[in-house]
Amino acid sequence: MPHLRISEAASLLGVSDDTVRRWIDAAGVATVKDGAGRLLVDGVDVASYASQRAAEHTTSRDDASVSRSARNQFVGIVTRVVADTVMAQVELQCGPHRVVSLMSTEAVQDLGLEPGVVATAVVKATTVIVERPRGAA
Repeated sequence: MPHLRISEAASLLGVSDDTVRRWIDAAGVATVKDGAGRLLVDGVDVASYASQRAAEHTTSRDDASVSRSARNQFVGIVTRVVADTVMAQVELQCGPHRVVSLMSTEAVQDLGLEPGVVATAVVKATTVIVERPRGAA
């Protein structure tokens, strides 16, 4: 069973270390200590919590007028828009992740996208590559 340090779990969940500690205390999640005495949390519990948070986020949004098949949605803040007369590049910071989208300049204008605006990146891809660091157990 994989274990993660609290800071690793926090980074994966997009929250602070203190939030993970509160989650551990409130949910009574079992922890173990590694050889250096650092507190570790079960990776399966972190994955379950992340899925639960995502489900709560999806159902709590006022999206009743929109149905979509894409499940990969990242809420973030627009950090940069580079546009010419036809196309635009929009960058969002979604937690620790930078998401870049290319779209028409007309779509950017219609959506009112500019730095500081909160927006959701909806990703529907036919190929997703998943990597793990070498030596990971």
